[in-house]
Amino acid sequence: MNTVFSDNLKRFRQEKKLTQEQVAEALNVGTHTVSRWECGTTLPDVLMLPRLARLYCVTVDDFYKESSTAYENYAQRLASVFEATHDPEDFIRADIEFKKLLQDNKLSTLDMWLYGVSHQFMMNYCIEKAFYWFDKVLERSESEDSFSLHRAKLQKMKLCSQLGRDEENIRTQKEKIEKNSSDANEWCMLLAAYMFADQYEQAYEWFLKAAELFPNEWEVYIHGGDICKKLKKYNEAFECWDKAECLGTDFLDGKYSKAQCFEDIGEYEKAYSIWCEIAETLTNKGYVIEAQMPKQHAKACLEKINA
Repeated sequence: MNTVFSDNLKRFRQEKKLTQEQVAEALNVGTHTVSRWECGTTLPDVLMLPRLARLYCVTVDDFYKESSTAYENYAQRLASVFEATHDPEDFIRADIEFKKLLQDNKLSTLDMWLYGVSHQFMMNYCIEKAFYWFDKVLERSESEDSFSLHRAKLQKMKLCSQLGRDEENIRTQKEKIEKNSSDANEWCMLLAAYMFADQYEQAYEWFLKAAELFPNEWEVYIHGGDICKKLKKYNEAFECWDKAECLGTDFLDGKYSKAQCFEDIGEYEKAYSIWCEIAETLTNKGYVIEAQMPKQHAKACLEKINA
């Protein structure tokens, strides 16, 4: 008779320093029931297995393995599962258990380390998937969905920047412009590359060149306004955003930038007015959820005004 299951039940209980009576009480069964499980006379109901696993800080699969061990807590066991599988669903399961320990103020130093490691593995997984899907978008023809294609390029560049690849971004965009200097989108990407790298003086020089070449491209002026804001050229920034709005933006881009800038420099009444305008426009177009953010900003500005 295969005794792996019953042997593990007994071993896991002993590793957790629990008596049969304590297990019986935790599971609301009789002590003799627990004894029969460990002797292999009877088996627990299948619905009882997850409760047993949680009690012994193992997974259900561990009951059937010849070589497995009980962990300090259930979160640690689930973290080890995620480390092996890198399946995001396993990360979520572990995350839930770590959050329970955190809420109960029971996170040990080892728990904190393992929780950090789990997030690191999940971060690597997400980065890999982000690049994969951005590249899938970039394989498509621009005629299919130019908006999504451009946004994917920009987001991929931002991710590269976050990974310390700013110079690569800048070099790549310069090479693209050298090959095709008439593509306004590539110029905008170069401006973004400089901004992601916090090289605003250089970004400003390239913005002036772009504005001269593409006086009717609204996105050039959105970037120009953002660059000028960073350089504290506020009047010029507002001129750029107004120009972009006159040319017509995709999604109130100029208004968002103006509202945020007014709020950042402490001109709360002007910021409040624009945030309200944005919220009203979005609401009227049916973007009720999107309208919540400008409403929150408007509320914060109003509190500043009335303070």
